Amino acid sequence: MTEQWNDNLPIYRQIRDRVARLIMDGTFPAGNAIPSVRAVASESQVNHLTVGKAYQELVDEGVLEMRRGLGMFVNAGARETLLKQEREAFVSEELPATLERIKGLGISIDDFISMVKVTDSQDGEPQ
Repeated sequence: MTEQWNDNLPIYRQIRDRVARLIMDGTFPAGNAIPSVRAVASESQVNHLTVGKAYQELVDEGVLEMRRGLGMFVNAGARETLLKQEREAFVSEELPATLERIKGLGISIDDFISMVKVTDSQDGEPQ
């Protein structure tokens, strides 16, 4: 598994975000071990210290737990913690830019909401 790295974001952060996505989508459920630092480093062709830094960030966030001699495990509630972080980031960072773009295009909020509902219903989930 060779990664394509984004030069604008530190590799450890990209690894952290990838592990977070895998936790959020259920690939790594609560209570389960995640791949070892050395395994990820080898597969991703990066230094093990880079992977360790990514994992440590998730430990600091309360998402992962290190069990001495056993490895890293996903904490109970990790998915919810990550989803909350993602929602907060969306509301504080992405939503304002989206609203600015909508206003710049001359689309009213009500029209935008209608467009979202139509698009969502086309995806098979009517509102």
